[in-house]
Amino acid sequence: MKTVNGSFVAAGAVLLMLGCVRPAKERAERDQDVGKATSAELDVRVAHGLAAVRVLEPGHLVLWSSAPGWELELDARAAGSLRLDVENCMSDVELSALTNAARVTRVSSELPTRKTFELELPEGSSRFRLAAPDAGDRGTWKFALMSDVQEAIDEVQDIYQRVNEEDDVRFLLGAGDLTQQGTVGQLRRFRDELASLDVPYYTTLGNHELGTNPPAYHDYYGRGNFQFVFRGVVFTLVDSASATLDPLVYDWLDGWLARGKNSVHVVGMHIPPLDPTGVRNGAFASRGEAAALLARLAESRVDLTLYGHIHSYYEFDNAGIPAFISGGGGAIPERFDDMGRHFMVMDIDADRGVVGTRVVRVYPED
Repeated sequence: MKTVNGSFVAAGAVLLMLGCVRPAKERAERDQDVGKATSAELDVRVAHGLAAVRVLEPGHLVLWSSAPGWELELDARAAGSLRLDVENCMSDVELSALTNAARVTRVSSELPTRKTFELELPEGSSRFRLAAPDAGDRGTWKFALMSDVQEAIDEVQDIYQRVNEEDDVRFLLGAGDLTQQGTVGQLRRFRDELASLDVPYYTTLGNHELGTNPPAYHDYYGRGNFQFVFRGVVFTLVDSASATLDPLVYDWLDGWLARGKNSVHVVGMHIPPLDPTGVRNGAFASRGEAAALLARLAESRVDLTLYGHIHSYYEFDNAGIPAFISGGGGAIPERFDDMGRHFMVMDIDADRGVVGTRVVRVYPED
């Protein structure tokens, strides 16, 4: 049993509320394998699973990044060279060798979110760090939020163009439902469309990624549950695509909330614990679990919660925490609200928290 400042939020209680059913169990367990791969020549490990291994073949490694920075460990059977392609990364990231015998040479790339490096590896273990030059800075900066593209994949380029026009946005954050059914073809199409976005897209998955069994999401975009820190702000994304969090995720959440308790902390997920209007059934399957989770977030002094799933825009608070639903990626909109396709831009500061938010509306006629 676990408590947070005396509040009962045990993983065992979650199991009881769900009748011992764990619909997200397989996905949570798959999270643990993200960022790990092995071949006859090389073992790969990305710390905390913050990048997915897309390709591992002789002399070539491709990683899909889920975060602004991470550390990479490579264990080579013999000394040699390796081409490393990092996809979905910031345009100004650098890869540095943390092992003296290893060498890194940057190669030019056509896309701002794809970087290529030539590595010279000694035999044995070598460590590297990927980071943007401002990763440790403080002060105000911007990120954007966009979720729920689904069947609007043909129109999403309009949103990407508008995001590209925003000054100083460092990345786009997502709260799931990238696709209609999560098929391999749809996941690939979404990846291909991202080529025109000038900033990386860090996201978790939504219920529309669950249309295949098992879901293929992890093979393309990595973990559904993870945490990263950028410019002193902690970001935690969790997989609520089954209208619940798996008990394994609650175990991880203990450490993630503790890590963010004394920092500005942003938590995002697809399905919100509670529906702000209560008329769409767009919330967790269990109100008891929803209340316990929100109490947990409040006690850990989370500063901001972000959601998708509902295809509109809402600003509210849950358990006293500022909250936004932004489901304007283009999926079938709520009727009569005239919100339409949109994304959000947020100004955030490691010392002052969220200092500004605005909605950017994108219409087909634009």
